[in-house]
Order: sequence, then structure tokens, then C-alpha cells
Amino acid sequence: MLELITLIATILIPPLGVALKKGLSTDFWINLVLTLLFFVPGLIHGIYVNYLKGGGRAIA
Repeated sequence: MLELITLIATILIPPLGVALKKGLSTDFWINLVLTLLFFVPGLIHGIYVNYLKGGGRAIA
């Protein structure tokens, strides 16, 4: 269920989705800047970070 919520948050509000999956890491701040500049780069980065990039979860 949390994966579905994270996916929906990543699509609607990319920084929230990244924060749910990775915590307030560097990826979150990069995504926030990209989303504030223009929504599509933030969305692409959020999907990349949450679902394509390797690595573990910051939040258990």
C-alpha cells in the first residue's frame, strides 16, 4: 500500500514522493529545485530516483 501512495505522490508532487522513499537527502533537494524550475524535469527525476536508481530506503 505504501508503494502505491509513493507512486501517486511521485506523479502529483515529485518532491513528496522522493521524500517518502529516500528521506530528506540530496535527491530530495535536487528534485525540489527541478520541480520548482519546471514540473516535468522534477517528475522525471522523481521516477528515476524512486524506481530506476539502485539503493535502499532511508525510511523504514
